[in-house]
Order: sequence, then structure tokens, then C-alpha cells
Amino acid sequence: MASSPVSEPLLSLEGVSRVYGEEVLVHALRDVWLDIRAGEFLSIVGPSGSGKSTMLGLLGVLDLPTSGSIRIQGAEVNTLPDAERSRLRGQAIGFVFQQFHLVPHLTALGNVETALLYRNLSRKERRRRSLEALEKVDLVHRHDHRPIQMSGGEQQRTAIARAIVTEPLVILADEPTGALDTQNAANVIEIFAGLRSPERAVCLVTHDVNVAAATERRISMLDGEIVADESQVPVR
Repeated sequence: MASSPVSEPLLSLEGVSRVYGEEVLVHALRDVWLDIRAGEFLSIVGPSGSGKSTMLGLLGVLDLPTSGSIRIQGAEVNTLPDAERSRLRGQAIGFVFQQFHLVPHLTALGNVETALLYRNLSRKERRRRSLEALEKVDLVHRHDHRPIQMSGGEQQRTAIARAIVTEPLVILADEPTGALDTQNAANVIEIFAGLRSPERAVCLVTHDVNVAAATERRISMLDGEIVADESQVPVR
């Protein structure tokens, strides 16, 4: 259930534009305003070239805007030094990508643990938290399997466990079902729906209208602008 509209946004874009190029300017985003609040399960949908990937990079603080502000829990991140911005991103954002980006020689457990390596935790605590994350995606029984021994759906669920083990405020997923068959895609969407909480939001970036239909809020993009922001009854 979405949180009250008076709650402070977890993540905000305020009048954000992103322009690429010098001689020939490409306006990838134009004056975008967006708040993401705790408890939301939302999607950002649009065709190729609509600005989704640029939006994802800015929401994830992987890129900075040409103008406007990015805020995490009200704090502006644009002006932070690189190291501080990276630290804040690591604490606040969990990423899931279409290509799973798993380390081939590590087990599922080992891949999830990589997200905790620089957090001053004991090996025992890293293992405990990682097993808990795998349990949340119904994969703890495969914790000792390497990616090559797992199906595509299991690899994506491992990637989701890696994203949530740090207990982020916002999960950003980029085309998370793009490499999956229909049944595995449906399972993964159901997992994402269950990961939002009173403290956390889940945002799926996709070109697939069927994926977007499974969320409770849909942000539609075209030519670098938000053209619709709709609440909807999710189709599961």
C-alpha cells in the first residue's frame, strides 16, 4: 500500500534536465519532477529513446543532472563530493539489471555477500544477512550453486537478493524481466511486489507495458518528459 502523500519522499528529482553533447545537444531529460515515496511499487515505462535510461542513471545517482536537483530523503546529492555520493548511493539504492552481472566463479551466497564486503561486518554476519536475503527470494536452498548451475530466473533472483541485502531505501530495477521467459518474469514481478515495505519503495524501469501493468503507479515517458503519472490497479 502506498504511503501517505505527506510523508517525505525517499528519492526526488526536482526540475531535472540532462543534456549530452557539445556542438550537437541532445536533451535526454527536460525539466522532470518526480517523487518516490516509501511503500510505493511503481514503474517508469516508455519506448527506446524516451529518457528511461537517463532517468534511471539520475535516480540511482550514477549520473548528475545538467540542471535541477536530486534529493535522497530531502538531502541534495548534486553538490556532494564523489566519495560521499558513492557512499550514500550504496546505502540508499539497490540495483537490479537485465543482465544479472553475477560473478561466475562465486556461488549464489558468495554473489550476495559481495554487496557487504566493505561494510565492516564479520564473515559470519555477512553470511547470515546473505542467507536471509536469499530466503526472501525463495532461493536459500540453492545458496551453494554457481550461476552456470542456475536457471535464468534463479540468477535474477540471486541478483535481487544481492540488491536487498544492504537494506536499501529504494530498489531500482532496469528491465528486470527482459532476459526471462513468461513464467519466470511473472515470478520475479511477484517478488518485487513483495519487497516494498513501509520504509522501502520498488521502481521498475521497463519498455514492457505488461510489466508496467503489474505495478500500482505508472510513470510514462516520451521524448525526455513525463507525459503521464497514473495510479492503477495492478494486473498480476
